[in-house]
Amino acid sequence: MPALAVKSLYKVFGSRTDEAMRRLADGAPRDEALAGLPATAAVIDANFEVRPGEIFVVMGLSGSGKSTLIRMLNGLLRPTQGSVRVDGVELTTLRPAALRKLRREKISMVFQHFALMPHRTVLENAGYALEVAGLPKAERRERAMDALRMVGLADWADKLPHNLSGGMRQRVGLARALAAGTDILLMDEAFSALDPLIRREVQDQLLELQAELGKTIVFITHDLNEAMRLGDRIAVMRDGRIVQIGTAEEILTDPANDYVAQFVADVDRTRILTASSVMEKAQTTLDVNVGPRVAARALRENQTSVVYVTGPRKQFLGTVTEDEVLRALREGRQSLDGYVSTERVRTVTEDTAVADLFADCAESQHPVAVLDAKGRLAGVIPRITLLSALASTTPHEVPALDGPAEVDLVGAKGDPA
Repeated sequence: MPALAVKSLYKVFGSRTDEAMRRLADGAPRDEALAGLPATAAVIDANFEVRPGEIFVVMGLSGSGKSTLIRMLNGLLRPTQGSVRVDGVELTTLRPAALRKLRREKISMVFQHFALMPHRTVLENAGYALEVAGLPKAERRERAMDALRMVGLADWADKLPHNLSGGMRQRVGLARALAAGTDILLMDEAFSALDPLIRREVQDQLLELQAELGKTIVFITHDLNEAMRLGDRIAVMRDGRIVQIGTAEEILTDPANDYVAQFVADVDRTRILTASSVMEKAQTTLDVNVGPRVAARALRENQTSVVYVTGPRKQFLGTVTEDEVLRALREGRQSLDGYVSTERVRTVTEDTAVADLFADCAESQHPVAVLDAKGRLAGVIPRITLLSALASTTPHEVPALDGPAEVDLVGAKGDPA
């Protein structure tokens, strides 16, 4: 079951909302649909699900509807129409007391401007939600301290907010949400008030905490780089509508329309694309126990000069060259064991950023081997393939690939590769 499920969600402000809804349902652009009506549509027919443990980013420019959307996810705003389900519970029909209980137990919110109480200490701010919930003082103090330790602010527990930097104050807001113990965090432009360097540090800390805690996070931002850095999936909003949902790679490589394409046009593709998105299948992959005659035939049929060798459970062991296969034949060997080497080929993981592949490609005698989480060969990346994958990247963004040109030519003829 999804942690959050949104279906056919609308929010229209003003009067004559029924007429506004009828026009919007026809799919016309927002301004055109509401022309002449005393109504403003902030969210139009939003549909998505957020998986447990996922960072789901909603991205859009000012006025796109993202902040209105997040306020409907915890009941701060009532939808004009549609459904919001939190762990299977329909939020839009809850009575006020039940809605407050759901917020205390299921959903915490981190705001853009910290929302700290200046007369309370850092510890008291971190434990405020627990105080509202009626927990005993000793328990809420312990939980608040645990949350402050998570965000690195335990030594500042007795300080007042004005003694803290902007980044530290935002971490207090994050600690308050963590102390509440809810599974879902809603973060509305939470880092946009921070300086770039501090913002990067807080993003790093959020990712570290997420790796440890596995919260479900809906993160609102207008910053594309932040969205692509944090989001497991991203929803792009424009004029109240969600125009595309996908991973950073999907949005970058397959934009849904011209608006999304323009939005991502200046993104450094080498920081978003990964080895798994540019690799290709190795044409000649054999088990270490096969004989050199089988290897020679495979090399001949695939017109390659190197074999990628696997062992038990398909673990990648290394490579064997054409010359070594011929030597094994002359020596009458029954397997490739003893000829396999890892010195001629570099290995990377599937999630290695393309920006980090260039050095490996330059230093690897053969196309780089891409391994999955279990050490199995997932694919290979020859230099020519890497450069072709970045054809749309401007020249100054592509690092030089120093090394023997022969490898590129071999790859172009079908080397595994």
